[in-house]
Amino acid sequence: MVARQYEIRVRGRVGKSLLSRFEGFDAEIEPAETVLRGDVSDQAALHGVLDRIQDLGLELVEVRRVGTARDRLPADGDSPR
Repeated sequence: MVARQYEIRVRGRVGKSLLSRFEGFDAEIEPAETVLRGDVSDQAALHGVLDRIQDLGLELVEVRRVGTARDRLPADGDSPR
């Protein structure tokens, strides 16, 4: 199974103490949103992250799959994209 990379946007600027609850995710603080990026192993893990967002009282703005580890590496014999 190949982990899929997701980008998850939440409203507002999330502080370091809350960001520490999203181990394995990189965070980018934008003026009006916080963007979390990281690999998610399966749908159950994705639902776990979304549940954590809800439990922490964060407002979910967008969830987007942005690729897989396989997408980032050319297959044997293929030219890079």
